[in-house]
Amino acid sequence: MTAMDGKASQAEPVGGAPADDALSDTFLNAREEDLKKRLKSRRFEHVLGVSETAASLAKAYGTDVRKARLAGLLHDWDKDFDDAGIRARARELGVDAEIEPYVFDSMPRLLHGPTAAAALRKEFPCIPDDVLQAVARHTAAAIGMSDLDMIIYIADAIEPSRRFEGLERLRAAAGTVPLEELFMMTFNHILLTLVERRRRLHPATVEVWNHYVSRSREAAGGKGTA
Repeated sequence: MTAMDGKASQAEPVGGAPADDALSDTFLNAREEDLKKRLKSRRFEHVLGVSETAASLAKAYGTDVRKARLAGLLHDWDKDFDDAGIRARARELGVDAEIEPYVFDSMPRLLHGPTAAAALRKEFPCIPDDVLQAVARHTAAAIGMSDLDMIIYIADAIEPSRRFEGLERLRAAAGTVPLEELFMMTFNHILLTLVERRRRLHPATVEVWNHYVSRSREAAGGKGTA
């Protein structure tokens, strides 16, 4: 994949109004400057990579490039909080009630997607809802992923600075297989990696996997429940 031009023409600095303002170069560049201050340098390079990879995927799969670029940039807005800090952040933003208690207590690093979406909605109400949803869902995925959700999930895994074994296969498949198939390949890769490393799994992981396996079989005309 190659990064490509997909930014909107510059608009006036946003306050709280039209969604198009949030998709402008002006807004994107301002949030980049914010992220330089919010994130460690390595994490900042990661979000730039996700933003460009998401833009490339959006172009390949016919999704809004500007939204993909913005969601990719913002997906780790809250990533540099420690465990206690991200739990406090979730409580402060009122999203703790929406989080599975096991995740809140035992897997606080997965809270940064939902907290980022809530914080960004509050601070920048002009950001489109589908961009914020993609930010919220980029760690654990969900049933009913939109194309943009899938693109951010995939881009987070395959952006150029990632060095995990097996990613070249995913990168090679990008743009050559249907988007949902690429999402399933990526989800499968992450799931197997977590199991091999004996990491905890989000409680919804099996539900999400079963949902998309069923969809895949239905699309292929397959039958059976095993």
